[in-house]
Amino acid sequence: MANPAIRVRLKQGASESDVGALKAWLEREHRLEQLRTNGDLEIKQRAGTEEHGAPMSAAWEILLVLIGAVGSTVFVEVLAQVKSGVRAWQDNRRSVEHGEPPEVEVIPDRDAR
Repeated sequence: MANPAIRVRLKQGASESDVGALKAWLEREHRLEQLRTNGDLEIKQRAGTEEHGAPMSAAWEILLVLIGAVGSTVFVEVLAQVKSGVRAWQDNRRSVEHGEPPEVEVIPDRDAR
């Protein structure tokens, strides 16, 4: 059985430093940090893929994988925390860098592994 996951896709125009910064930001989100510390969540950075598994051109994704038996309530809470963290990172990036942050898509994926 696959572990539920959340895909955070950074669209074209995102730099590798954007991906690293967003990943680091999410790792510091309180609830996500707790789950990582307990071994219940893995956060990985990788080149993005299309739905059919083909690599996406110039796009990146962060994959958050929930480990073990996770109820739907926990999954929904983590999804909300990820969405909130992405918005906070975008707001912060606007205040410290020129230009708009890359577009980010948060996608629940209950069959990621």
